[in-house]
Amino acid sequence: MASVKTAIVILGPAALDTARRIQARIPESRVHGLAHRVSADIAYEDFGAHLRELYASNTAIVALCSAGIVIRALASSLDDKRAEPPVLAVTQDGSAVVPLLGGMSGVNVLAREIGAALDVAPAITTSGELRFGMCLLAPPAGYALADIERGKRFVSDLLAGETMRIEGVAPWLDHADLPRANDARRVVHVTPHSVADDEGLVIHPRCVVAWIEDAAHDDIAGQLRHALNEHGIAPLALAAIAAPMHAMENDALAQAAHVFDVPLRFCEHKLFDAAEDIALHIADSPVDVDTIGQPRGTLTVIGLGPGHADLMTPAARKALDAAQDILGYETYVHMAGPFRDDQRAHITDNREELQRARHAFELASAGRRVVVVSSGDPGVFAMAAAVLEALDDEHATRPAWRAVKLAIVPGVSASLATAARAGAPLGHDFCVLSLSDNLKPWNVTERRIAHACEADLVMAFYNPLSKARPTQFDRAIEIVRRYRAPETLIVLGRDIGRPAEQLRVVTLGELHGGLVDMRTMVIVGSSTTRRVGDWVYTPRWYE
Repeated sequence: MASVKTAIVILGPAALDTARRIQARIPESRVHGLAHRVSADIAYEDFGAHLRELYASNTAIVALCSAGIVIRALASSLDDKRAEPPVLAVTQDGSAVVPLLGGMSGVNVLAREIGAALDVAPAITTSGELRFGMCLLAPPAGYALADIERGKRFVSDLLAGETMRIEGVAPWLDHADLPRANDARRVVHVTPHSVADDEGLVIHPRCVVAWIEDAAHDDIAGQLRHALNEHGIAPLALAAIAAPMHAMENDALAQAAHVFDVPLRFCEHKLFDAAEDIALHIADSPVDVDTIGQPRGTLTVIGLGPGHADLMTPAARKALDAAQDILGYETYVHMAGPFRDDQRAHITDNREELQRARHAFELASAGRRVVVVSSGDPGVFAMAAAVLEALDDEHATRPAWRAVKLAIVPGVSASLATAARAGAPLGHDFCVLSLSDNLKPWNVTERRIAHACEADLVMAFYNPLSKARPTQFDRAIEIVRRYRAPETLIVLGRDIGRPAEQLRVVTLGELHGGLVDMRTMVIVGSSTTRRVGDWVYTPRWYE
């Protein structure tokens, strides 16, 4: 269970110590805490909705609360017993561990892990597991149960007094307290081949690798299924699909891997000799897929939002959880953490965007899952443009970069977060400008400010002031004053979404450079922007 993604869900600070003890035992786990009540790795707002989302994403759930709360939260989601993740309830003080769901996915194994961490005996109630000392229907990684319903009948027969024997190699059953007999009618078949035995238990070792020599077909999944049938091999015995490196962008290969729910690997050289376009190799034991070629690398550019975990999108969090390498400016990388021991953080200076982007492509082209982090939204004065610029520069000379699966995940930009705190100052037409002249001449910025003022647009100023640019903000405001009245409303948001958050509203007449720095978002109202109580908004209408 150590490699399974696990969420340890708590409702308050009283459970945090127990949660951290469990987390120390399960490396691939994160502590999820109720927002505004406890500080954890991941914040959530609604307990029931969050549990249902975790359940739907096949994440193991360890909920530190009463079993009844968990049952009521997940009741509407319960459907297919074969597809449910492990779900457990643990008392806040760690005195009880109760497996609830996921008998087929190793919940009792996880319960024993947690019990060992907390030094308590888990409350396992599964009849077969109590009788035999293990769950026959939950084979270890590298093996797949062929038919759960047939398996349940098999276990019921053993509990009723039938004996069994094993055909094939099943070392995990060597020390189980099973009713064995050499002449037993009930058989555990451990084989990659399809078996017609209504009274037996069939377990397939994932020991078959399919090599796709020619990927120039639309229905690779159908051809592969035909090849498996011809050789009498069960689809569940398939461990991986492999193909030449040049086929990395082939959609039909990706679809076939999705259909069979197996990893897709790419190799510099032919994996094994075969005359057919689709060749099958059967190993003596489950295949370690990590020893085969490399996967198609992924590069995901994400926005962390303004800083608070509540304002990070689930898609960004999902990308971080899946990442092997995380690249970014030091402040943003720390915001994205904490990271697991198997994740590597690559920290660079904030002015090294292109070098960071190139490094990300190099890692991803080697088959790794890479995430580049930005604050706010990655497409707003941030890393998405730098990544695409790097790709544009090297597109003709780096075919391996072109094969990387690139994705850009949006985030909550600072202007949107500041506007939301203030009310709705961006409620009508607006524009976004950076006052930095690192990548564009200052006279261009001046012209754009003037044009925006002439158009009476609300303006959001990023990067308003720095030690290297101490006077340009005041110069920008001088331009604004030519067009806007002194009573024009200005919203200043500093570190919005972070612990030191500050929000203030001033007028244009009161505004000066001493009120802002590089961490301040400046929103300059239009002629229609107004206040109602403590709120600032720009009406949707225009006279």
